[in-house]
Amino acid sequence: MTRRVLSLLAAAAAVAAAVLVQAGSAQAAPTFKVPFPCGQAWSGQTRSDHSPAYAIDFNRTDDVGDPVVASAPGTVDRVTDLGGTSYGKYVRINHGSGYTTYYAHLSAFNVSVGQTVGYGSVIGYVGTTGGSTGPHLHFEQRLDGSDIQIRFNGALALYWGTKTYTSDNACSGSNTGSGTVNTAGSPLTVRSGPGTSYTAVGTVADGATVTIYCQTTGTTVTGTYGTSNIWDRIGTGRFVSDAYVYTGYDGFIPSVPRC
Repeated sequence: MTRRVLSLLAAAAAVAAAVLVQAGSAQAAPTFKVPFPCGQAWSGQTRSDHSPAYAIDFNRTDDVGDPVVASAPGTVDRVTDLGGTSYGKYVRINHGSGYTTYYAHLSAFNVSVGQTVGYGSVIGYVGTTGGSTGPHLHFEQRLDGSDIQIRFNGALALYWGTKTYTSDNACSGSNTGSGTVNTAGSPLTVRSGPGTSYTAVGTVADGATVTIYCQTTGTTVTGTYGTSNIWDRIGTGRFVSDAYVYTGYDGFIPSVPRC
C-alpha cells in the first residue's frame, strides 16, 4: 500500500473520530432556556460584527436592575469584575461536558464561585458595566471554550437580526426531578457522561435520594428497574443510569428537561 493511500486512510479515520467526539459532546448538551424569569419577553439581537460573533444582546424598556437567571443548571465558576473594560461585571456557569454560559455587563452579582444553580436561579442584574454603550445583557453559550450558535429549548436563535424571545425558564416552579438509588447494596457508579464508557467520577450510596436536573439517552444498562438507555444528570458532569433510580416513571420524567 502506498504512503499516499495510508495518509488518506489516516485522515479519514481522524475525521471519523472527530465526528464521534462532537456527537458525544452534543448528546450531553443542556436544555438551555432564555436567561430571564418565566413569561418575560426580551428583544435579542445578533450581528456578524459582534464579539464573539454568536453572542446575543438582550434588551427591553427600563431594564436596568432586572434579574438575570441561569439558562440551565450548573455550577458558577467565575464571578468577575473587569471594571470599565470588556464584559465588566460578568458571571460564567459551567454546565458540564464542556458547556458554559456567560452573562456580561451586569450591574450587580447574586451568586458566588462554587454555587450550584438551577433553572430560574437569579445570578445577577442587568446593567451597563464594562465596554457597554447602554444597558443590556450580553449572553453567550460556549463549548470547550469556543462560542457556539445559541439554542433555546433546542431551537436555533435568529442569525442575523433581532427577535423577541419569551422565557419559559422555570415556569413550572421546578424543572428538576428526584429519584432514589436502588442497587441492592452496592454504591452506584457516577459517570462524567451518559454512558458506561465515560470516566467514573464517584459513587452514590444505595438508598440515597438524588436531584435529577435533566435526562438523556446513552448506553443501555440492565439494572434494578429493568433495561434502559436513559441517564440522569445529577450534577455538573455527573450522570447515573436510570435503570438503578426509582423516579416513579418507566421512562422519562415529564417535568424534567432533556439534556
